[in-house]
Amino acid sequence: VYADYCPECKVGVVIEVNAETDFVAKNDKFVDFVKKATKVIMEQNPADVETLMNCKMGDETVDQALKELILVIKENIKVRRFTRYEGVCSAYVHGGGTHGILVNFETTNGIEAKDEFVAYGKDIAMQVAAANPSYVDEASVPAEVVAKEKEIMLVQMSQDPKNANKPEAVKQKMIEGKIKKFFKENCLVDQEFVKDGDLTVAQYTAKVAKDLGGEIKIVKFARFVKGEGLEKRADDFASEVASMVK
Repeated sequence: VYADYCPECKVGVVIEVNAETDFVAKNDKFVDFVKKATKVIMEQNPADVETLMNCKMGDETVDQALKELILVIKENIKVRRFTRYEGVCSAYVHGGGTHGILVNFETTNGIEAKDEFVAYGKDIAMQVAAANPSYVDEASVPAEVVAKEKEIMLVQMSQDPKNANKPEAVKQKMIEGKIKKFFKENCLVDQEFVKDGDLTVAQYTAKVAKDLGGEIKIVKFARFVKGEGLEKRADDFASEVASMVK
């Protein structure tokens, strides 16, 4: 997994390219291909992986470059997914490519050019890597997700002898408290800031914005974990490789 941001063109990309072994993932030719593919996504803005494959990378297409790489490295390599954001971003790669994070911000007064903002952006990207939020804020949590959580909480209460006979109003109050806890754990801005537990991410953001004399809003983020969801398909992957070899 790789992530990069171009401050001049204000475009950020996070990408996952899968090989069969970690050994290959450290190969210079493989790394070079991933970086070049990232640049292509930045500059040509393909809609999806299929479109990316037909984009030009130098004199050839990404698809041709990938096929040549597979011939040299002798392992199946696949561009799995990417996310591209326009605007002020922070890109962060953790653990030599185990996690790739891209966070998109809205800023005012040109504060994104300041070193302090760049450091702040990295902090937020690291927060996303470490604390794995599902949403930016409460407003971005779909109503059906909140309803589902409440439903689960009610069932849990009815099964708990201590709470089952409590009045409805008391149960609702308890659920409100639990939902607040759900937001605090799952919404980026409500989470405790990993570098300073006395602040939430929202409070840290407000503090940095005030110090820099502008405004900062966290708009969205993408968090890629290497091989996420692929483990279950290991057999399919092996048979797919076998069929390609045949």
